[in-house]
Amino acid sequence: MKIVICGLSITSSWGNGHATTFRALARSLHARGHEIVFFEREAEWYSSNRDLPEPSFCRVQLYDDWNTVLPTLRAELKSADVAMVGSYFPDGIAAIREMLDSKAAVKTFYDIDTPITVAKLRTSGDTEYILRDQIPGLDVYFSFTGGPMLGQIECELGANRAVPLYCSFDPERYHRYPVAKRFSCDLSYMGTYAPDRQPKLEELLCEPARRLRTCQFLVAGPQYPRSVRWPSNARRIMHLNPRWHPHFYSSSRITLNVTRRDMVQAGYSPSVRLFEAAACAAPIASDNWPGLDTFFASGKEILLPSSSDDVVRYLCDIGDDQLQKIGRAAQQRVLGEHTSEIRAVEFERAVENRDIQSESASTFNSSSVVAL
Repeated sequence: MKIVICGLSITSSWGNGHATTFRALARSLHARGHEIVFFEREAEWYSSNRDLPEPSFCRVQLYDDWNTVLPTLRAELKSADVAMVGSYFPDGIAAIREMLDSKAAVKTFYDIDTPITVAKLRTSGDTEYILRDQIPGLDVYFSFTGGPMLGQIECELGANRAVPLYCSFDPERYHRYPVAKRFSCDLSYMGTYAPDRQPKLEELLCEPARRLRTCQFLVAGPQYPRSVRWPSNARRIMHLNPRWHPHFYSSSRITLNVTRRDMVQAGYSPSVRLFEAAACAAPIASDNWPGLDTFFASGKEILLPSSSDDVVRYLCDIGDDQLQKIGRAAQQRVLGEHTSEIRAVEFERAVENRDIQSESASTFNSSSVVAL
C-alpha cells in the first residue's frame, strides 16, 4: 500500500511522544512492503533538535508554508491507498479537508491524544486540528485510547468505525542492555514536564528521594520550570536522544511511569514509555488507571504504588531477583502483544476491513499506503 501521513513530527522526538509512535509504526509498515510518505511542518523547536532527520523507512516532506506544500500533498493523495492525519498536526483541519476530497481509498485519523480531543469536541465542538463535522467522513478513526471511549467516538461523535491503535515498540531497538554507569540509579523517570503530572512525580519520586538519601534517582525530560525543587540525590537530564532510551530503562532498579490526568480519567491509554520500558525488562512502578490490568498484571508484571510509602517499600524491601522477575514477565507480555510489527498488522486489518463503498474498495491497491 501507499500510505500518506500528516503528523506532528517523525524527525524530532523533542518534547513529544508522537515521533517515536510514528517511527515504530512506519518502520514496521515499510518492512512489510508498504510505501510511506510523511508530511511534517517545520517548527523551530524540532528543527534545532532533530534526532532522525532522514528516516530510511519513509519519504519525509518538510514544509514551512501550507499553501506551498499543497500541490505536493494533492499529488501524493491521488495515488494513495491510505491517507492519515494525526492529532495536533498544525494544519490538521485543512489536511483532513484535502484528504476527504481526495481519491485516497481509505481515509483515516490517528488520535494520539484521544481523551484531550474528545473533551474539546464535547465542550467547544471543534479542536484546532479536527472539526466535529469532519469525523463522519472518515473511514477509520484510530485511537490511542481503547475501552468505552471507542463507543463514545462512534455514538457521540459520529465516527463510522473507531479502532484502537495503541503505541508500540521495535524489539530490535528496545531490549535489555548492560547497565550503563551514566543512567545507573535506584529509580528513574522519563517524561516531558506536565503540570497535571507533577504532583504525582513529587509524591512517587521526589518524596522517596528525600526519605532515602543513600539512593540515587534520575529524571530525564525537557520543559521543567526552574521553580521545581529537586532533591539533591535526584539527577536531571534535559533531553535524552531516543537511541539511549533502552539503555536508560535497562540501568535502574525500578523505572516510574506517571500518566496525564486526561488519560487517567479515560483509562485504557498506555503511553509509549510504558511499553518501551517493559521491552527492556525494566521493573515498572506506575500510577493506576482503568484498563491498566488489561495490559499488565499487578504484582506479577507491574508495581502499582498508591503513595510514597509504597515506593520506599519497593526500594527497600523487594530484592533485585524479584524485581528482575517482574521486569522479565512484563517483557514477555509486550513481546507477545505490543511490538511495532503487531501494530502494523492491526493497522492493515483495520484498513482492509473498513466499511466503505464498494466503488472505493475496488480501487484499493494493496501495494501502496500514504500517511498524512
